[in-house]
Parts: sequence; C-alpha cells; structure tokens
Amino acid sequence: MNRMIFLIIGGLFLASNLVCGQENMDKDKVVQTGDKSLKGKFVPPKGRTLLLVGQDVGTIDEYLKLVDPAPAGFMIYTSTNYAQGLGESINLGGGECHAGRYTDDRKYDNTVLQLGLHMVDDLDAIIKGDRDSNIEKIGKWIKSANRPVYLRIGYEFDGDWNHYEPAPYIKAYRKIADKFRAMGADNISYVWASAGARPYKNHPISDWYPGDEYVDWVGISVFRQFDSSLGTVADIRRICEFAQSKNLPIGITEATPYGSKGGIPDGKWESWFRKVFDCIEEYDIRMFCYINTNWDVQLMWWGQGWGDCRIQKNEKIRESWLKETTKDRYLKSSEDLFKIIGYK
Repeated sequence: MNRMIFLIIGGLFLASNLVCGQENMDKDKVVQTGDKSLKGKFVPPKGRTLLLVGQDVGTIDEYLKLVDPAPAGFMIYTSTNYAQGLGESINLGGGECHAGRYTDDRKYDNTVLQLGLHMVDDLDAIIKGDRDSNIEKIGKWIKSANRPVYLRIGYEFDGDWNHYEPAPYIKAYRKIADKFRAMGADNISYVWASAGARPYKNHPISDWYPGDEYVDWVGISVFRQFDSSLGTVADIRRICEFAQSKNLPIGITEATPYGSKGGIPDGKWESWFRKVFDCIEEYDIRMFCYINTNWDVQLMWWGQGWGDCRIQKNEKIRESWLKETTKDRYLKSSEDLFKIIGYK
C-alpha cells in the first residue's frame, strides 16, 4: 500500500513537472526576444517577419477594415523641409499623412511605425543647420511615440529620381542620427533603404553607406524588378547580399505590384506576390511593408502607371494574401510583439 501511494504521488509529481515544463516552453516560444545573431535593432527572431501596411491614412484604414485588422505596424512619411504629417494631418497629393492617427489611438499601442524621412534637394540646408529646428521637432515626436520607429533617412538613396550625391547624403544622414541620439530617442532603429534599381550615376551602393554605427537595417523597395522594367532580380540580390555581408537584417520597406490598372489582376499573384514571398524566404527578410493604395486617384501619382493595388478589390488576391500572411512567419500586432522584437 505504501509503495502504491509512493508511485501515485511520484507520478503526479512527474506529470506536474511535465505540464509546467510544457507551459514554460510555450511561454518561451511566445516571448522569444529579437535576434542576437544580427547587428540590428528591434529585429524579429530568425524566420519571422514584421508585416506592415502603408502609406497614407485612407489606405491604411481601408486595409484595417477590409483585409486585416491587426498588422504589426504602419508606414507614413515626413520630411526635413516641413516636419509634416506627425502630430498633425497633411495631404500633399499622395494621400493623408498623419502618423499620430495611430500613435495616439490606444487601439494601436502594440504596433510599430516605419517612417520615411524625405530630404530630396535639402541636403545642403540640413548640413548648414537650416533644418535644425525641424529635425528637433521630428526627434521629439518620435521619442514621444513610445514604440519602435524604423526610420528611413533619405529613403531610396540610390534612386536617380532622388539624385542624392553620396558625400552630402552621408553627412546629412549622420547629422540627423547624431542629433536624435543626443536627444535620447532610443526607440529609433535606423534603416538605410535602397531603391533596388540601377544606382544613380552608377555609383556602387557602398558609396552612400554612412557606416556600421549608423545602420540598424538595410531596406529595399520592391516594385518592378520581376519584369525588369525598373531594377532587376539581380538588384534585389545585390542589396540583400550587401546586407548579409554586414550581418544586418533586411526589410522590404516599400512594395506594391506596379501596373495594376483597374485593380490587381489574378495573374499578379504568381508574377509578383509569389515572387515577393519567395524572396522573403530566400533571404529571411524580417520586415515586409505593403503599400495597399489606389495610386491612380492620388494627384502625386497621376499618369505614372501605378494602378489600383488594393488587395481587397480582388477577392482571389485577398484570400491568397490572408492565407500567406496568417502563416507563423508573419508577425502581427499583439501584446507580445515588442518583446518578440527585443523592444523594452
């Protein structure tokens, strides 16, 4: 009898430990923090990808209502010229920019922000100090956002449409980063973002590189490389391999299936979306920001051939998108999101 009692008690003790051990294992899986093997900041673990949507309030709100209510974050723009679209709303022809729309709403407390900082034709003014007050305004706003902010300083630095000369670009980039660091804006992760096309004046992209101490991520825009009409798959490979050589995480920081006139055709799933998702797997890309916009109704983009790239306008595309982005790889808004990426 005593032996039987001992066996029963021992069995219960073992079972209890197995259950607790499993609970701890599950908990560890949920709150795994960042990726210490990479040099970057606020980086998801290996095999995980932040899913973001942009790039204006109308576009984002429609996506939240009709596609997915809980992406990991949002992408908006500001500039050194005006420091606009942060605490206040503005529309310069590309849709309403208002980052505060999401940072001020408690509903989106568990989301990140990706912020594109435009500084075309403004490098000299930045370097001379003419934009110091705007830079300080941007830094104060970012610091108050109380969430990770992935900041793309002078995004698409190598695109010929931006015509950034490398030396002043680097000076401006470093000045901005130094200022934000001095302000204690520690919630910023610095993203050095390429256009993913033939570089301006055929410079090697390393000519624009501001230095390891100034870059947390390497970003790339993915629009037309798969049909080689602006950039090529080789350009994507070149950027990704550069990031790998620096042991930095890679983010697809802008993406949309260019040429979707009248809506995304069914064939774009295989000719564009599938190739993007394959690229994410091949290079273990840790951020994917989709621009879910009807470009053709926005004044800034009229006549440029972008089309209507809203996922919700084609039910087949929407179903395929949700099937793909609900896989475990894709991180969404959650109470554990910040822990998972190593923020606080």
